[in-house]
Formats: sequence, C-alpha cells, structure tokens
Amino acid sequence: MHDVTVIVEDRPGALADIGEALGEAGVNIEGFAGYGEQGRGVIHLLVGDAAAARAALEGAGIAVHGSQEAIVVDMSAEADRPGALGRAARRVADAGVNIRVAYVATHNRGVIVTDDDAKAREALGL
Repeated sequence: MHDVTVIVEDRPGALADIGEALGEAGVNIEGFAGYGEQGRGVIHLLVGDAAAARAALEGAGIAVHGSQEAIVVDMSAEADRPGALGRAARRVADAGVNIRVAYVATHNRGVIVTDDDAKAREALGL
C-alpha cells in the first residue's frame, strides 16, 4: 500500500476533484486524511497502486507532491480500547523510528509512514 500526498488550493470542491479523478480511473481510496492550512489543503491518500493514482490525479491537473510506502496495521482488536494508539506509537518510538504521517483507514486499519519501515514493522511485530 502507498500513501500519496496531494497539496491543493484550500477551496470548495478540491477534495471532490481528487475523489472523482481517482474514482473515474478505478483507483480505490482505502484511507485518507487531510487538513487545510494557510490557503492550501494537504491530503494523504492510501491506495494500492501509486502509479495509477499519480496518473489519474496528474491527468486531472492535480499535482502529486509525493508517494511513499505505507505500513498498514489491522487495529480491529484494539479499535475501541483506550491507549491503543499510545501503545503502538510507543513501540515504534522505542525502536528509534519517527512516524511522519498517521491516520485511520477503512476496516479499522491504522496507517503510518515512517523514516524506517523495517524497524517499525519489527517493533509492531509485522
């Protein structure tokens, strides 16, 4: 799975443009996070095929800021337990790994983008 980062103008319809471009290309969005700041929207999209997502977005005139492999963790067993995020993040931190991006995806999955996926995966027992 890949985290694709898109930076767009913070305006009505920007997220719709992204969703429509990917949908028309048959690219499923399995998770996303976004926020608006200083006139721009920063969107992180979890997709299976980063190349197809990039092609669809750029074909619609939407610039892709970057793409990285994402670690996707099934959080079903911990979904409604207080402290689940803290426990998982602490294991990654104790391994000396920085989490750069984190968000929730469909089916109670957590998504992280780190500076050392191998160490993060080992710390999480993946």
